[in-house]
Amino acid sequence: MSTATLTNLRDYLYGTLTPDNMLWLSSELADYAKKKVASPCRYTLQEMNSMLDKAEANFAAGRGIPNEEVWRDLEEEFAKEDALWDK
Repeated sequence: MSTATLTNLRDYLYGTLTPDNMLWLSSELADYAKKKVASPCRYTLQEMNSMLDKAEANFAAGRGIPNEEVWRDLEEEFAKEDALWDK
């Protein structure tokens, strides 16, 4: 992401977040960044195949959430957010 884009995002957040929200968000972002830098995930091909096998077995057993339901829930959440901004 460019510096200009990040600057615009920062300025937008300055205008929308409370100081408490800013402190919370900065802490969350810092913690997340430290985890990503400190421990990149690396898997062997065998580990990846095992994860895929488990996911396929769960899918075959009917466990999980259908794609349509996930998107419907997201759209409902977006609509709620939009309604808050429209007030």
